[in-house]
Amino acid sequence: MQQNRSLESSDDMGVHVKESVVQSKKSGVKPVQRVIKKYPNRRLYDTETSTYITLTEVKQLVIKNAQFVVRDAKTGDDLTRSILLQIILEEEAGGAPMFTEQVLANIIRFYGQAMQGYMGPYLEKNIQAMTEMQAQLAEKAEGLTPEMWSRFMTMQSPMIQGLMGNYVEQSKNVFLQMQEQMQKNTEQVLGAFGIKRP
Repeated sequence: MQQNRSLESSDDMGVHVKESVVQSKKSGVKPVQRVIKKYPNRRLYDTETSTYITLTEVKQLVIKNAQFVVRDAKTGDDLTRSILLQIILEEEAGGAPMFTEQVLANIIRFYGQAMQGYMGPYLEKNIQAMTEMQAQLAEKAEGLTPEMWSRFMTMQSPMIQGLMGNYVEQSKNVFLQMQEQMQKNTEQVLGAFGIKRP
């Protein structure tokens, strides 16, 4: 038996937040995934707030780690990835791009290549490690004024070096795991043809 209800709370900045939940006797309370419908006129409709929203508002949902899915209003197809890519495109065109032309060209070159299946997880794990490093840095810098923060970032702080060292080590480990998996896959394929590596 499921029961729908709403939870209301306030975030750190006093903004009133309303979250829909589904309660199940087996699984307890869990958030319902927010559905955003995309209409043929390119408008986005948030079914939770019953309002049309912009890409900027979808970006804010991403920043707040809100769980949502974007569906084509007519077919029901999942359009979430294309909307996220559209947000990235607008951010990249907005004046402070994150990716150089060389990086974008290299990403394009991975499509259709043997390494394509490994590149996504590799990037995902590296971005996750960078996000964790950023969170640790923000936690340690809590309470610093903008001036103190500026001085802190310009110094060769052992803490920053330690965090970067951890990130580099994690990145290296992810690459080594990817390399080992590729080697195992190659051996399996060769083994299927009766070829053994010397």
